Amino acid sequence: MKPRNKRFVLIAAGLAVLGVAAALILSAFQQNLVFFFSPSDIAEHKAPAERTFRVGGMVESGSVKRDGVLVRFIVTDTANTVPVVYKGILPDLFREGKGVVAQGKLGTDGVFHASEVLAKHDENYMPPDAAHALEQAEKARKTLKTQ
Repeated sequence: MKPRNKRFVLIAAGLAVLGVAAALILSAFQQNLVFFFSPSDIAEHKAPAERTFRVGGMVESGSVKRDGVLVRFIVTDTANTVPVVYKGILPDLFREGKGVVAQGKLGTDGVFHASEVLAKHDENYMPPDAAHALEQAEKARKTLKTQ
C-alpha cells in the first residue's frame, strides 16, 4: 500500500472513531436530561409520557395524605393541579402551601409517581422555572376571569 493510501485510511479510521465517540456522548447526555413542566403544561399534554421529568409548583392546602412512607399530595400552579404519589421520607421543609419540585414519571392514570421530592430551602427562594410557571398560570387565570 502506498504511503498516501495509508494516510487516507488512518484519517478515515480516526474520523470514524471520533464520530462514534461523539454519538455515544450525545446519546448518554440525552438520556440523562431532565426537563421541568408545570401542572398547566401537563394538563396541556406537553409532558413526556414515558420519560422522567420534574413538576413544580405549590403543595395544595389540605391535599397531603400520609400512609406510612407513602405520601399523596397535589401540586398546583393556581391554574391546574397534578396529583403526586411519593414513597419515601419527605424533606423537613415540605409543607402545604409551600413550593415543591418533584422528579419522576407521569402514570397512565394521570398521577405523577415521584422518585424524588425537593422542597424550597427558605421563604424567598423558588426555582426560576417554577416561579415563571406560577406567574404564567396566574396571568392566564386572571385573563379568563376578565372575559
